[in-house]
Amino acid sequence: MTRPAPPDARTAAFLEDVSEAADRGRRGLLARQHADGHWVGELEGDTILESEFILLLAFLGKADDRRVRLAANFLLEKQLPSGGWPNYPGGPAEVSVSVKAYLALKIAGHTADEPLMRRAAAEIRTLGGAEATNSFTRFYLALLGQLPYSACASVPAEIILFPRWFYFHVYAMSAWSRTIFVPLSIVDAYKPVTRLPETQGCRELFLHPPETPRWPATPTAKWVSWTNFFLGVDWCFKTAEKLRLTPFRRYAVRKARAWMRERMEESDGLGAIFPPIVYHAIVLKCTGVPDTDPEVRWVMKQLDDLCIEEGTTLRLQPCLSPVWDTALTLIGLADAGEPGDSAESADAVRWLLTKEVRRAGDWAKTVRGVEPGGWFFEYRNAFYPDTDDTSMVLIALSRTGHATKADARPAVHRAINWLLAMQNSDGGWAAFDRDINKQVLERVPFADHNAMLDPSCPDITARVLESLSHYGYRVGQPPVDTAVRFILARQEENGSWFGRWGVNYVYGTWQVLVGLAAVGFDMSQPAVRRAVHWLKDVQNEDGGWGESCRSYDDPAQAGVGPSTASQTAWALLGLLAAGEADTPEVRAGVEYLIGTQSADGGWAEEPFTGTGFPRVFYLKYHLYPVYFPLMALGRYAAAFGVQGSEFRADTVHAAPHPRMKLHGSQRVSNPGERPA
Repeated sequence: MTRPAPPDARTAAFLEDVSEAADRGRRGLLARQHADGHWVGELEGDTILESEFILLLAFLGKADDRRVRLAANFLLEKQLPSGGWPNYPGGPAEVSVSVKAYLALKIAGHTADEPLMRRAAAEIRTLGGAEATNSFTRFYLALLGQLPYSACASVPAEIILFPRWFYFHVYAMSAWSRTIFVPLSIVDAYKPVTRLPETQGCRELFLHPPETPRWPATPTAKWVSWTNFFLGVDWCFKTAEKLRLTPFRRYAVRKARAWMRERMEESDGLGAIFPPIVYHAIVLKCTGVPDTDPEVRWVMKQLDDLCIEEGTTLRLQPCLSPVWDTALTLIGLADAGEPGDSAESADAVRWLLTKEVRRAGDWAKTVRGVEPGGWFFEYRNAFYPDTDDTSMVLIALSRTGHATKADARPAVHRAINWLLAMQNSDGGWAAFDRDINKQVLERVPFADHNAMLDPSCPDITARVLESLSHYGYRVGQPPVDTAVRFILARQEENGSWFGRWGVNYVYGTWQVLVGLAAVGFDMSQPAVRRAVHWLKDVQNEDGGWGESCRSYDDPAQAGVGPSTASQTAWALLGLLAAGEADTPEVRAGVEYLIGTQSADGGWAEEPFTGTGFPRVFYLKYHLYPVYFPLMALGRYAAAFGVQGSEFRADTVHAAPHPRMKLHGSQRVSNPGERPA
């Protein structure tokens, strides 16, 4: 491990370039701030969003809505030359994404004999046909009369009645699955259908009759397996429905509706994410709620708020990310020398404090004895704060110097205690809940979205450690030591760490190195040196780093991909945390960022570097290639003694903004102790 030497003339000149780039990035970010103090960038997903929006409108009897044609135009722009649609740019065609896009285009007026539709149909049949789609896609096909509900996975409403001591209950699944499956269970109970004209259907995509049963799973599957066990349970539910042996169904549906209504409070839609909002709209339709009802209007407004109309196209965001973007922007600005007491930083902090969670959400069903606290991802989502956003906000409050101020101290105190209470029994942290890790539940028929559980993961665990380090937590304290053991036990053979919430091993390795360094872990240890070696080994010839979403399907592709600004920044941040500032690899990475910066202070980035559900759904955060490179540039300069205030051409005479000092009295280790 090398340490930076005092800068020579050549390094000093280079640091001037770094300072100029950081200041451009700082000014560019400040220009994007909203009047009330927050930041939010576009959050882009794949085309299932536009497709499902069209399918929803068709189910609601609104296929003639002008937005159908606009969304269809966007789908056409994203079609691959081979005919299908991928779930990330540069990826191969994916069967569920492609089937939904094909059906959406037919609803929009395209016909099966058009060349683009013939290519799409041929690609889909090559991928296994419409019967190869996942459970969510099959429900859309059933809603529109393209296959019977008997060919869909059963989602019995009675799940809402199962007690928490029962092995499988509604709170045994991840928060995002919970918000989808509760409304979906009502849909499954009613089994509504809006039949499309035959010319708008997609029966030509099936290789076998749509009614073909799915039990057992495959002809070669072992008869005794959890998959076939749950498929057998599915068959039992379907048989009971045929025989009308569901005495608790109506009661369960009422309970599920009440559960949904409760979670409308302080929320931008159920779960504040696209899929459950869509199913909420379907529930209201199939239960006969008129379009003029306030609840219907509220749900449709949440969908409208996710729409972005541009020219002749319409695209949708899966949700909005203001808390996340604001916290990360504040950290990036602090690295670039923006004073924490500037009007812009103070406004952003005030805005964040208004978003603190002050009510018990779903997490409180399994975590007792702690006061509500923390932050969520969106504008409003009080039932679902998460450890990732809470950690980022805590870091931002510390980096701006606001954590110890009177207006923030109570929120900081509550958030730290909440984070500590959310630590899993294996020592790690998950996103929304504690100990949601019963792997057998991934075998239920409707769990093929690869997100049934919310287990501990190295990236979030390390980020929680980083946040706690700002409040005095260090190696040697039980929460930290158990988390470090969890992280070290999950290092890959090549030295990297898996990234659950960002693509992928570059993301995980960056966050682990930063988290370990923050809590005082010995960065000369072999685990760290293996990670450093891996990061250097996968650096691209242009000096940057990149990794494709393909690495989730094929781990041999870890660290392989064209360079991106965000992933280059992650690698640099990891190497800087490991003491590698004065190395050729880091210098080359910084040169890559400076050489690719745009005039507006940001960086162009096409690939998706965010992860929703690995192997299923990926994201592009439009502000990632702005604030992450800014952090890397700022911390690189700081490693050579360049203070953040020196970046600011407009405040060259201002005194440096001191970093928040850490004292033992700032550690909050029990509910009765407040940070100093």
